Amino acid sequence: MIVRRAGVADVAALAELRGIDGDQLEPFAAWMAARAETYLPFAAEIDGRVVGAAWLLVAERVPGNGSPERWYGDVQSVMVREEHRGRGIGGALMAAILAEARKRGLLHVTVHSGRRAVDFYLRNGFSHHRQLLLWEPDAS
Repeated sequence: MIVRRAGVADVAALAELRGIDGDQLEPFAAWMAARAETYLPFAAEIDGRVVGAAWLLVAERVPGNGSPERWYGDVQSVMVREEHRGRGIGGALMAAILAEARKRGLLHVTVHSGRRAVDFYLRNGFSHHRQLLLWEPDAS
């Protein structure tokens, strides 16, 4: 298995993992190109085929006293093809993302997880944080 930064050549594979149909491939490619500096895709491949992917959003917080640049990350869209799950691919993707976060000196990395994946993120170094709050608009 190889985990690497994904790029333009991986657009179709990344779109497929996200469930994006062929007629939406061009808009997805344009979205990726427009956000290449802030949405960093990582791909896991086996025998030349992308079997998993994860994204790191790199964003900047408002400057603070003595901290003119305050960058953080958010993990998004971690996916591994069903037939390849349970082989450490997700963990390898997370290791690559967290290595990138360290390299960039990010203040912290967040993740918004579904219930089934919480234990996965806890095993990969994340923790619950009492100060992270969520607002959602009314469903009405």
